Amino acid sequence: MKSIKILYIEDDLLTAENVIEFLEDKKFKVFHTDTIVDALAQVKINSYDIVLLDLNLQDYSGFEFLKNLKKSQHIPIIVISALSETSVKLQAFRYGASDYIVKPIDLLELEARIWAVLGRFSQVKLDSEDEIFFIKDGNIYFDNKMLEFTPIEDEIFRILLKNRNCVVSREHFVDCIASLSSSRTLDYHIKNIRDKIGDSSKNNKYLKTIYGVGYKLIF
Repeated sequence: MKSIKILYIEDDLLTAENVIEFLEDKKFKVFHTDTIVDALAQVKINSYDIVLLDLNLQDYSGFEFLKNLKKSQHIPIIVISALSETSVKLQAFRYGASDYIVKPIDLLELEARIWAVLGRFSQVKLDSEDEIFFIKDGNIYFDNKMLEFTPIEDEIFRILLKNRNCVVSREHFVDCIASLSSSRTLDYHIKNIRDKIGDSSKNNKYLKTIYGVGYKLIF
């Protein structure tokens, strides 16, 4: 099995040393930085499987990293922060965080959450015809039938597919799709997508609404 590459953004050196020692003992490859500027530079030139992100850093807030990264890349991000307020957690999820851990860090829990997030994220092949949803010849299929989406529905659904089993924030859709004018317009297209895959707003088998945050495709 290939080594999982982790970008770890933390400016508390003692905390960083403890986490890095533990994760490297578990055979992860950990790349550490203590600033947002360096972290953003690193993700442009290197490929990582997951990011561990502190929110309070020397140069910028970790939210700046989340906002910048979600516009260009889809890398799962676990926020690790001393901030425990629900409002902060919700903001992190809206900006694209995949999980949130409150310090002090339980290292065994951290490892379990890393594997859980990696398992939910894009580790699943989307071009396999064994899946209920899959892509073949550029078209999206559901239960072996091609879905007839409008262009904007197609864009929305491909984002959901790429982030299957993870919450995609409403802001992320608006940022990524130029023709999507507002989150209200998103709701209209989500309803149409649900109709085409046999879901409803009351019985979400595949497309879940995460209230106050966004949507999640589960299968």
